[in-house]
Amino acid sequence: MSERNGAGRNSAARGRRMADKARGPRPPRVEQPRDEAADIGVEARLAAGVLLNAALEGRGGLDAALSFREVAALPGPDRAFARAVAMAALRRLGEIDQILDRRLQKAPPLAVRTILRIALAQILVLETPAFAAVSTAVKLAERDPKTRPYKNLVNAVLRGVGRDGPGLTTAESNLPDWLAARWRATWGEAALTALALAAREEPATDLSAKPGTDLAALASAVEGEVLPGGTVRTGRRGDVATWPGFEEGSWWVQDAAAAVPARLLAPKAGETVADLCAAPGGKTLQLAASGAEVVALDRSDTRLKRLRANLERTGLDAEVVVTPAEDWDDDRAFDAVLLDAPCTATGTFRRNPEVLRATKPADVAKLADVQHRLLDAAAERVKPGGRLVYCVCSMEREEGETQIIAFLRRNPAFRTAPAVPAEIGAPDEARTPEGWLRILPSMWAEKGGVDGFFVARLDRVS
Repeated sequence: MSERNGAGRNSAARGRRMADKARGPRPPRVEQPRDEAADIGVEARLAAGVLLNAALEGRGGLDAALSFREVAALPGPDRAFARAVAMAALRRLGEIDQILDRRLQKAPPLAVRTILRIALAQILVLETPAFAAVSTAVKLAERDPKTRPYKNLVNAVLRGVGRDGPGLTTAESNLPDWLAARWRATWGEAALTALALAAREEPATDLSAKPGTDLAALASAVEGEVLPGGTVRTGRRGDVATWPGFEEGSWWVQDAAAAVPARLLAPKAGETVADLCAAPGGKTLQLAASGAEVVALDRSDTRLKRLRANLERTGLDAEVVVTPAEDWDDDRAFDAVLLDAPCTATGTFRRNPEVLRATKPADVAKLADVQHRLLDAAAERVKPGGRLVYCVCSMEREEGETQIIAFLRRNPAFRTAPAVPAEIGAPDEARTPEGWLRILPSMWAEKGGVDGFFVARLDRVS
C-alpha cells in the first residue's frame, strides 16, 4: 500500500479469513491428461482471478492472496504475470464491465465474470494475443463444474469483442461512483477527468538516492531520468534487487511525491528528528541520510522489518521503536517531527488500484479522528523553535486541509511555513494559497504522474 496504509495493518489475518471467499471455485482434481505447456498458462490466469477477487474483497486483500496456494505455487515469472493481469483488470475494471454488460443479457456467476474480466484485461490492456487469451479463458471455464456450462458464453463474448472491438468506454467508470462524486465536487470536472486517466496507467518506479550518489550515472544505469528534487524515475520492470546500485545500498524505492515531506522538513546534521508512523521507511531513510539523529516509530513490528532491512542495506542509522505514536512513553522533544499519518491512501491509486474499491465513505471520518489525535501527539514532541511536517497520501480534504485548519485553531503556538515547490521537488501547481502542498496524481502528467499527497509544514514559535 502506497507507502503506508493505516487501515490495512491487519490485512494478512483478514486475508486468511476471507481466503475461501476470495479464491472462488477451487479447480477440480485432474480427470484426464492435459497439455502441460497450455496448463501453465491456465494456472497463471487462475491465479490472476484469485488476486483480482481478493483485491475486490477488501484493503490489503491482494497482498494477502499472494500467499494463497494457487498463487504461491507458481514459478516466479508466472506469479509476476498473474499479478500484472490482476492489476491491469483493477485499473480498467469499470471499462471492462462496461464492455461485458453490453454483451451479457443477464449477469453470470462471479466466477464466470472473473474469467471474462481477466481475459479482457489481457487483450485490451496487456495486448496479449487474442487467441491465447480466449483459448486459456475457455480452458479455465471448462475445468470447473460450476463454470463449465458457461464455456460457450465465454468463447462467444470474447470472440465478439475481438471481432467488433470493445466499443466506447469512459475512464471515469473505473472510479467508484462515490469517490468520483467527491472528487468532482472538490477538484472540478477537468481534474476528475485527469485523475481518471491517471488511474488507468501503470506508474514508473521512482528511486531516492543517498547523498553523494551520481544521479545522472544512476539514471543512465537504470535507463531512467532525474526528476526535479533528485528522484530518479525509470520505466524498468522486474526485481529491483537485481538493479545496479541496489546491493551497494545506493538507493531505495520511493515515489517522487512521497519524497517531498522529508525535503520540506529539511533536517540538518546533528538535529534530533522523530519519524512517527514510519513504516515502511522511505522517509526515515531520507532523514537518516541527512546526518540527523533519527527515531523512527511505528505500531507494527512486522511493517518495521522492511525499514530495518533497508537501514542495514544502505548503511544508514536510526533508532527504531515499536509503539503507537500517541502512546509513546518517552519524554524527549525534537528539533523536527515528521507525521506521515495513517489514511485512506486514495492518492496511491496509480500503484495500488485496489484502494479505490476497498475504501468506503465511513473510512474517511474514521481515519480523520485518528489523524486528529496523532497530530496533537506529534505537536507535543516539537521543541520551541522546532518544526512539524504533516502529510497523508490521501485525496480527501478531511484528511488534509481540514486537519491543519483545525490543528492551527487549537494550537496557537504553531504557524504555517509556506512551501516553495521548486526547492523540494514538488509540482509548482501543488502549492495552495495557504502555503501547503496538495499534490494530485494527475500533476506532472508529461513525466508520468505522481502519487497524491497533502503536505504541510508547521513551525513552533520560540
